[in-house]
Amino acid sequence: MDRSAKSANAMKEPSMKDHKRLLLIDDDPNLILLVKDYLEFRGYEVNTAANGREALEMLQYDIPEMIICDVIMPEMDGYTFVEQLRQNERTAWIPVLFLSAKGQSAERVKGLNKGADVYMVKPFEPEELVAQVESSLKQTTRWKEHQAKGGENGSRIQVPFDVQLTPTELKVVQFVARGLANREIAEELNVSQRTVESHVSNMLGKTNLHNRTELARWAIENQMA
Repeated sequence: MDRSAKSANAMKEPSMKDHKRLLLIDDDPNLILLVKDYLEFRGYEVNTAANGREALEMLQYDIPEMIICDVIMPEMDGYTFVEQLRQNERTAWIPVLFLSAKGQSAERVKGLNKGADVYMVKPFEPEELVAQVESSLKQTTRWKEHQAKGGENGSRIQVPFDVQLTPTELKVVQFVARGLANREIAEELNVSQRTVESHVSNMLGKTNLHNRTELARWAIENQMA
């Protein structure tokens, strides 16, 4: 994707996505810069990693709503990354969009069979990327809404009976329930974003929940927010 793609026609008014958080994985710093800039302009919060191994380390602290991932990378390629992602219950649900210079049918099939939800070929139009991201997130939202309803019985989030949050964790989960991103929570509490990520990760461990969405729902159901 070259800079000309970010033309006046493409640069529409940003449609805010409630700070939907994406993880962008690619070893090309120029592509990272361009894609990150465009997605942030459209209202997304974007974290980046240079390869699959670095991304897996980041996922220990923070779970994004979607992952955009290159296929060919050093240390850990996209195929290996998505296989490990799907093996972890906390991350198996995250939609993954593969970006690759290999557009042959066999490569597309391989990527989808490995666990990717979408396979896009470089170069691509930025508007198409945004459309694919929005479509994937809408599908995930519909799935989460169905899960939240618990079928017809409207079951509540289940957590261990003896969960105890620290005062700081309680503040963080209140902001999570209000829909604030980690960066915004860090600003509110005057701490680093990594500190917030650590608190969120600790709470997911204490509650045996899988993601921020479940954490927020649990907080709301128990009148913590």
